[in-house]
Amino acid sequence: MALIALKIDVDTYRGTREGAPRLADLLEQLGVRATFLFSLGPDHTGRAIRRAFRRGFLGKVKRTSVLEHYGLKTLLYGVLLPGPHIGRTCAAQMRDISARGFEVGVHTWDHVRWQDGVAGAGEAWTRRELTLARDQFMEVFGRAPRVHGAAGWQMNRYLPALQQELGFRYASDTRGRGPFLPRLDQMIGTVPQLPTTLPTLDELIGRADLQGADPVEHLLALTGARASREHVFTLHAELEGGKYLTAFERLLREWQRRGVQLTDLANYVATLDVRGLPHCSIVAGTVDGRSGTLALQSQAQRP
Repeated sequence: MALIALKIDVDTYRGTREGAPRLADLLEQLGVRATFLFSLGPDHTGRAIRRAFRRGFLGKVKRTSVLEHYGLKTLLYGVLLPGPHIGRTCAAQMRDISARGFEVGVHTWDHVRWQDGVAGAGEAWTRRELTLARDQFMEVFGRAPRVHGAAGWQMNRYLPALQQELGFRYASDTRGRGPFLPRLDQMIGTVPQLPTTLPTLDELIGRADLQGADPVEHLLALTGARASREHVFTLHAELEGGKYLTAFERLLREWQRRGVQLTDLANYVATLDVRGLPHCSIVAGTVDGRSGTLALQSQAQRP
């Protein structure tokens, strides 16, 4: 039976208050598990305007209607409006999702700061940001997080070792083909990576090379070609929990009709023989439909 683990990145204050509960309602209605990864510090979404100078970013903005999905107020946070502290102001919404039986984990402290800064940051900067997020998670939920998923699939060489040191059990920071153990400078990491293996809905919308293909049908075709393959599908509370909700529900119902097992990252990692996973480096590369470079799984290497 095919298995698809659902990972929900919750990037913003609005996404935490509105999109995440809306997705939880839908998933609960359909009896589907998923992992919610929360941003836990200040919402500084407005500072992402600096990405306007990145190749491909303005094209994505035009294709996916960023203003419509995020709202004007969100796009002013950290620029003309103070950014609300998500972990302090949305703790009730986060705890409610956990109480309903969904896995919860760490996405980031400050989403824009991590996404724009981590690739070139040092160990001390990375440690501070990850520790702030972990500590806020513990304050909200009263327990340590088990899973981390990097904002924007952005990371650096220090992150895997820090995840190991700070007690994370598994992570989904990368794009790739399947689970692996990351190769570090002098060792193999012990925190398995569960990379996102499928394109996201927003990466498929309006792309010229897809010649108007329906994104849901495209994803169904990708997951139908090899029925036994396992996947991780990432969605966003601001998108699938908003304007894309109907499309996402159609996708879920069709996967269910086809007998796909829809689950969360915790149940997915429990099926794996971690010691037998391939060893892969993490490299920078591009993904169709998304601007900039991301953390990608390299070709497998055995010791």
